[in-house]
Amino acid sequence: MGTAALLRAAGVGVGDEVVVPAFGNVEVAEAVALAGALPVFADIDPVTYCLAPEAVEAAVTPRTAAVVVVHRFGRRADIGRLHALGRRHGLLVLERGETEAPYDEIARRRQRAAYLDARLKGVRTPDGGDGHTYQQYVVRVPGNGRPDRDAFARALRARGVECRVPVKTPVHRLPAFRRCVSLPETERAAGETLALPVDAALTKRDMQRTAAACNALGGLLQPAF
Repeated sequence: MGTAALLRAAGVGVGDEVVVPAFGNVEVAEAVALAGALPVFADIDPVTYCLAPEAVEAAVTPRTAAVVVVHRFGRRADIGRLHALGRRHGLLVLERGETEAPYDEIARRRQRAAYLDARLKGVRTPDGGDGHTYQQYVVRVPGNGRPDRDAFARALRARGVECRVPVKTPVHRLPAFRRCVSLPETERAAGETLALPVDAALTKRDMQRTAAACNALGGLLQPAF
């Protein structure tokens, strides 16, 4: 069942607020609006890229009826704390995430992620954490945010590495959902993150090319951490 239908089935609608992340797909905010409720954006945890429980807590008002948690890039949100928060405030907590891959495919992605973890320099590699499935291998590019990240991405593509910016514009910056809200971790992540390829089909030569291209560029930037 879709998010909008689940919200409506739980009685969430006009006059209600639903806490959602701004870092990610606009579809979640659209589903809240489709149910008749108002999406309220909360900041993310800079490690998991999922809703930060303390930020959700700060966003709760007497009108808050639900929270939609999105698991991101193969890393899960702190769902225990978020469900506890929901129980404390009487809120519906919905979970959304990417489609799970077969175990052997996840194992191969983890292998490729471990290879990059051991070899990449000049970028901040992802924190694997418990159960990371690496649906995307997302690094942080140091420097001055979006301009340096975008230049880094263009240079990688010129060297044959298929990389992508995972979230180009946070939802609270889109015209349909523009809000004057402080989301520093969301803004920082949107300006610094870059997804490198770790697909199960990649060869060792592919991985070597990715590491070599990143390391050749990484030395040009002063780490911002």
